[in-house]
Amino acid sequence: MRRRFFLGGLAGALLLAAGAANAQQPVKIRVSYAVPVSNWATLIAEKLDLAKHHGKSYTFEAVRYQGTPPMITALANNELEIANLAYSSLGLAIQNAGLDDLRVISDEFQDGVEGRYSSQFFVLKDGPIKKVSDLKGKVIATNAAGSGIDIAMKILLRKNGLEEKRDYTVVEAPFPAMAAMLFDKKVDMIPAVLPFSINPELQAKAIPLAAQKDGLGKSQMIMWTARKSFTDKNRAAMVDFMEDTIRIIRWYLDPKNKDEVLQIASKLTKAPPERFAWLFSQQDYYRDPNFLPDLKALQTNMDAVKDLGIISSTLNVEKYSDLSIVKEAAARLK
Repeated sequence: MRRRFFLGGLAGALLLAAGAANAQQPVKIRVSYAVPVSNWATLIAEKLDLAKHHGKSYTFEAVRYQGTPPMITALANNELEIANLAYSSLGLAIQNAGLDDLRVISDEFQDGVEGRYSSQFFVLKDGPIKKVSDLKGKVIATNAAGSGIDIAMKILLRKNGLEEKRDYTVVEAPFPAMAAMLFDKKVDMIPAVLPFSINPELQAKAIPLAAQKDGLGKSQMIMWTARKSFTDKNRAAMVDFMEDTIRIIRWYLDPKNKDEVLQIASKLTKAPPERFAWLFSQQDYYRDPNFLPDLKALQTNMDAVKDLGIISSTLNVEKYSDLSIVKEAAARLK
């Protein structure tokens, strides 16, 4: 009898110990990205030495996607914890994919901020396109239908009296292939985001016809989003992760670290470090040092997406945002 009690007690203790061990396992946080260097996930992965909580309360993994729309599927299937969605993809995720618990949790970068970079649309220097209206009957490249740059481009074209299918044709292509398509005259205009817009060959053979801000104004171009079910369950780990993320972001934004930043960018892209002199300067997109998004701009962007017919009704951005985690994390670093 005593042996039975002993074994039963031992089994119970082992179960409790196993449960405690499982409870202490770091939370897996997978963060998406589309463009190395321009998106924070790749840069964070290179400076995990500054992440005090990594491997303790959470683990981090950067996961690449072609554009923001495929990230929605990954969120729906719980294959991704944080997606860096564009303003255009947020409405699609909530209304079309049914992710009603999706929340904006932080900034990534903003386009069209006064004195900062805005994505550009390039045409050949020696080509016939001199103004936006000249694109009637032409072929235009995009990285993915419904992406942030795609929607901004279509809004710009609409402001100049041009409608997709009726007035122009759109073909999809990855950003690295677009310059060659323009040079070969397979397309008449391409969108160019950093760092592709500063490709020396593109700069030599093409000129910017317009900028994203010409169509959309200031935009909360990319933001981090997560499902409320995940953040509620893992709030403590998320605050730790955001604390580490803001610490790393501020390191990158500090001019004294510029030389090392250039080496990291070169490593990630296999391009010469001097090609990234623009990074985290006035020639770059605006990146908030407290990782806070501009919700006012985002609301304006959402209204524009609705007007274009991409979503059935506009969204109340405040309802689908939770900045409490990033604000608590930033408060720790003051």
